[in-house]
Amino acid sequence: MFFSDRKRIALISVHGDPAIEIGKEEAGGQNVYVRQVGEALARHGWQVDMFTRRVSPDQPEFVDHSPHCRTIRLKAGPQEFVPRDELFEFLPEFVQAFLMFEQRQNLSYPIIHTNYWLSSWVGMELKKHHPYLKQVHTYHSLGAVKYKSIPTIPLIAKTRLAVEKEILEKADRIVATSPQEKDHMRSLVSALGTIDIIPCGTDVEHFGSVDRQMARQALGIAPDEKLILYVGRFDPRKGIETLVRAVHRSCLRDSGKLKLFIAGGSRPGHSDGRERDRIEGIVAELGLGQITHFPGRLSREQLPAYYAAADVSVVPSHYEPFGLVTIEAMAAGTPVVGSDVGGLQFTIVPEETGLLAPPRDDAAFAIAIDRILTQPEWRNQLGEAARKRVRTRFSWDGIAIQLNRLYAQLLEKPVAVSKTVSPVSA
Repeated sequence: MFFSDRKRIALISVHGDPAIEIGKEEAGGQNVYVRQVGEALARHGWQVDMFTRRVSPDQPEFVDHSPHCRTIRLKAGPQEFVPRDELFEFLPEFVQAFLMFEQRQNLSYPIIHTNYWLSSWVGMELKKHHPYLKQVHTYHSLGAVKYKSIPTIPLIAKTRLAVEKEILEKADRIVATSPQEKDHMRSLVSALGTIDIIPCGTDVEHFGSVDRQMARQALGIAPDEKLILYVGRFDPRKGIETLVRAVHRSCLRDSGKLKLFIAGGSRPGHSDGRERDRIEGIVAELGLGQITHFPGRLSREQLPAYYAAADVSVVPSHYEPFGLVTIEAMAAGTPVVGSDVGGLQFTIVPEETGLLAPPRDDAAFAIAIDRILTQPEWRNQLGEAARKRVRTRFSWDGIAIQLNRLYAQLLEKPVAVSKTVSPVSA
């Protein structure tokens, strides 16, 4: 336990543990966002506590990331992995565990920043106990958009949609990570509520730290080979099948110079493991086994070399509110071909830092990828423009400054205590 005269803030991410290794089940962009925002806020004068759910008795309760930023794991439900669509019933336990932690540590948080709809429900419940509390919320994913892109709607959908509408209308401030996400909130969720656009960020120095030639040598990529890279979770919504089928259509497929790296974690028996098995089956069916490599989960230390070595990074998601992989690759000077959806329309400038293609359209992705691979000089121009765009628009410290300004505005406002409402039930 430590004490500080700094401004105190709680970042709440029930299912996205900021301290967990990226690439594990349910560990992706949200985990990175919360961790990096927390550490950046600490550098800008905040005392940051990041709250998440404990998924194993072996996990430590506290993880210190810096002298003023830590992850705190609360017990809520079984201490084992539970898919996010099955977590709602354990949220009341999470609320009680948070309140008990405050009481036990003699702490209070004037402001909380919740992440994803599960955490927004927690935040709204906490406000009933602490009328002074100010709540900022980032969605990371909108149910109204997600449910249009999947064949089977989960039982929790009705509850999620209701909570997402309630938080938009009741939060002190909503943070949209792109203009496109804000438009979706307004058109699909509610016309009420106050929304600020503050994008996600990346560590521009870290991801731009590796020389391209040295990276290719280290990974065994010959100077005349063309490397296509995917980085992310194995999830049907990530569109990896679209990428594989696009590579099968590539004009360079039979040149002997094409390589496809599909990097990401997988756990046998879990959803990402099953999706990897499915993708490997498609790779074999299309005869791409000789040119396709699955390097597995890549650590933060390994990622810069893979991004730098790639000729093009592909983000074929059916939908992305933002897409952190996009700006990580761009920070390394690698152009991106992404789906023409959501936040990718914001991070990628077509014909300047990369290209956009319709989601699920492998023919269009093949054309876009081939355009970049067959024009190396243009590829380098795109990469330099991509690196410049990230450095000027998407550094974590720049994001922290914008959030710090938002928090300060909210804390200056008088508290308006709203009438208590009954919690949404599943």
